[in-house]
Amino acid sequence: MADDNRSGLSDAVEKGANTANAIRGAVKTGKAIAGAAKGAAAGPYGMAAGVLWANKKHIGKIVLAAAVLLLIPILFILMLPSMIFGWIGSLFGSGGGATPNMIMNDNAAIEQNIGEISSAVRAVLGEGMADVIIRIDADFASSGGDQLEIINPYADDLVYNGNLFISQYSAYKNEDYENISLTDMEDVLRRGKDQLYSFTRKEETRQTTVHNDETDEDETVSEKWMIYTVKYNGEAYFADSVFHLNDEQQQLAQNYAQNLSVFLDDGLYQYLSSSEYRIGPSYEGVVFTDGRTQVTYYNQLDNRWANIMYGKSSTIGQAGCGPTSMAIVISTLTGAAHDPIELSNWSVENGHRCEGNGSYHSLIPESAKAYGLAVEGCSVSEPQRVVDALSSGKLVVAIMSKGHFTKAGHFIVLRGVTSSGKILVADPASYSRSEQEWDLSIILNEARKNAGAGGPLWIIG
Repeated sequence: MADDNRSGLSDAVEKGANTANAIRGAVKTGKAIAGAAKGAAAGPYGMAAGVLWANKKHIGKIVLAAAVLLLIPILFILMLPSMIFGWIGSLFGSGGGATPNMIMNDNAAIEQNIGEISSAVRAVLGEGMADVIIRIDADFASSGGDQLEIINPYADDLVYNGNLFISQYSAYKNEDYENISLTDMEDVLRRGKDQLYSFTRKEETRQTTVHNDETDEDETVSEKWMIYTVKYNGEAYFADSVFHLNDEQQQLAQNYAQNLSVFLDDGLYQYLSSSEYRIGPSYEGVVFTDGRTQVTYYNQLDNRWANIMYGKSSTIGQAGCGPTSMAIVISTLTGAAHDPIELSNWSVENGHRCEGNGSYHSLIPESAKAYGLAVEGCSVSEPQRVVDALSSGKLVVAIMSKGHFTKAGHFIVLRGVTSSGKILVADPASYSRSEQEWDLSIILNEARKNAGAGGPLWIIG
C-alpha cells in the first residue's frame, strides 16, 4: 500500500510537470491563465510542479509538499517566481538547500517577502540615483558652465517595476533553484547600479540681474546654464546588460511580471482583457456637461489611436489608460486639446511607461505638474476631501484594482459629484461606465490601497 501511494504521488508530480510545461507554452504565447482562487488556496502551481519534477531525485524530501499542492481544489495556475512564495532556496539567507517552505496560503508571509524584496530594490535604486548625481556634478565641474539645473522626475518618488526585477532574476537563475536568495538578488542588481540612471545635458544662456557694489546699480549679465535631465534606464538595461537574458528568458520574465501584478493586485498590470478590448468609434467632440466642470472625454479604444504603440510592447488601446486619463484631465483643465497620443509619447519620453504592464503611478502627478496643474495625493480614508475637490471643479484620478472597473489595474477619472452624492466618472476604456453614477464607497473600496506616487487618488486642478 505504501509503495502504491509513493507511485501515485510520483505520477501526480509528473502530471504536474507536464501541466507546467503546457502552461509555460501557453504563457509564452500570451495565453496566461489568471483565475481568482476565492475561499481556497492560491499558489504557483505550474512553477512549483515544474521545479519538483526537475528535482525528482530529491522527491522523497518534498513529496508531502507535492501532495498538498496537487490536492488544492481551486488553483491560481500561474507561472510565478518561486522566491515570492518561498518554495525553493533560502530567500532571506545566503541560499543553499532546496527546502520547501509552503507559504502560498499565508498572505502575511507573502506580503513580507514582497516588502523586503521591494525595499532591497529601492535601496539599490537609491544608490543608483546618488551615483548619477555624482556623475552630473563631475560633468558640470568640467563643462565651463556658470550654473546648473537638474531636471529629475524621480527625485520625489523612485519609479520601478519590482515585479519585473524579481521576474528577471528568476529567469536569470533558470534552474539554479538552490541558490535563489534575496542576498544574491541584491548582489546581482548592485553590479549594475551605476548604469541604472543616465543623463542628458543641454546649454542655455540666461539673463540675470546682479547688483554691482562699485556702481551701486543693478546690471544684467548673461550666464551659461547647464540643464541636466535624469533618465531611468531600469529594467530593460538589467535584462540586457546585467542578467544577460536571451529573448526567450526576457519574454518569460515579462510573463512572470504580468502574472505577479495580477496576483498581487498592485495596479501595474493595466491591460484590457480580451472581452474588454474592442476598438470602438471615434469619440471626437464628446464633452460631459453634467458635473461641476465640463469634461473633455477621450477613450483609449478610439479608432483614431487604439492601434498606435504605447512604448515598445503594447498599444494605447491595450494599456493606455494612464495617458488617456491624463489627456482627459489636462485637456479639460487647460482648455487646450492634448490627446492620448501626445500623453503616451510624453509618458515614454519621461520614463513613466512600465513596459509589459502599463504605466507607473508616477505618470499622474508628474504629467499634471509638467502641464502646469496643481496635484495632491489623496488616500481612500479621505472621502470628504474627494467630494470637496469634485464639488469645487477639480478632477480626481484613481488607480483601481479588481472590481467594477477592471480585472487587474486601471486608471479612471472622477469628474464630478451629483446633488445626491453620487460620483461621475470618465472611464478611458468605457463610455457606458462613464454615463453611470457611482457610489463613492465602491470607488474607495476598489481603489488600489498600496499605490505609489501619492495615490491611489490624485486631486488635480
